[in-house]
Amino acid sequence: MHALTFDRFGAADVLHWSEQPDPVPGPGQVRVRMRSVGLNFADVYRRNGNYHLSGSAPWTLGYEGAGVVETPVPGDQLFPAGTRVGFADMAHANAELVVVDRDRLIPLPDDIDFDTAAAVLLQGLTAQYLVTDSFMVRPDDVAVVHAAAGGVGLLLVQMLKSLGAVVLGIASSEAKRDAVIAAGADVAVGYDAWVTAARELSGGHGADVVYDSVGRTLGDSLAAARIGGTVVFYGMAAGDPDPVDPRLLMDRSLTLTGGDLWNVLTGPESRRERAAALFEQLRCGALKAHIAARFALRDGARAHAFLESRAAIGKVLLTL
Repeated sequence: MHALTFDRFGAADVLHWSEQPDPVPGPGQVRVRMRSVGLNFADVYRRNGNYHLSGSAPWTLGYEGAGVVETPVPGDQLFPAGTRVGFADMAHANAELVVVDRDRLIPLPDDIDFDTAAAVLLQGLTAQYLVTDSFMVRPDDVAVVHAAAGGVGLLLVQMLKSLGAVVLGIASSEAKRDAVIAAGADVAVGYDAWVTAARELSGGHGADVVYDSVGRTLGDSLAAARIGGTVVFYGMAAGDPDPVDPRLLMDRSLTLTGGDLWNVLTGPESRRERAAALFEQLRCGALKAHIAARFALRDGARAHAFLESRAAIGKVLLTL
């Protein structure tokens, strides 16, 4: 088989399409022939050497995608050979063949194609827990979404609107802000005036919830929340946040909570039930996948460069 690999850290051009041994499934694992793979900034960070990588070079990136079961667990009736599947958390997805734990497989309904699955599973399941587990969104809640034109952001905006929230999306360019409005946000602003915009949208009280995936903005996110409001911190795309004095939380009765998808996907039933709910939202039109661009997996270096340009609106896919 072939895979997109790298043997040193650096810019996108360290990635190469190379021949590798076919992976061999272990107990409780299946081998999937990939059709579409999701690209994430975490892949960029690992390529740069900023995130942990296990094993030794050459390394293969990728943690999510969709394809067809080629080698099933012997005797398995749920995922026999030929079953269309997706997954959101299995390493080495940037390859023609990927070994996946059976318990991490998500069956794909006939009306969910490979690209849609690869575009929404990781980010969609993330947005889903953000509006249900991290903060229970209610009608008329004022919600602020950082990086609202990203893979999670556009899905999060749509989910918030489906729950009746009033949404302020923050995005760095006019084109991205247009996409945020098209996704349903009530207001979209840049990073120069968003705290003021949040107060104006909430009648001066502040937002009920602020979703912060940027990191360096955490102090402003706390300032933009109302007394008794909540800030959900679930990423640090721009770097680590400054330390938070707990007296600030006490003085304004604020809640600062973290969010991590792997703490809510507690088993195969949980992930499949949550994915089924996500697919139903797509089916009924409450949610739409936004695909920024498709690149052949062999051209992964170009895909990485595009993602790093910050021009992507939505999800970047690597296809086979």
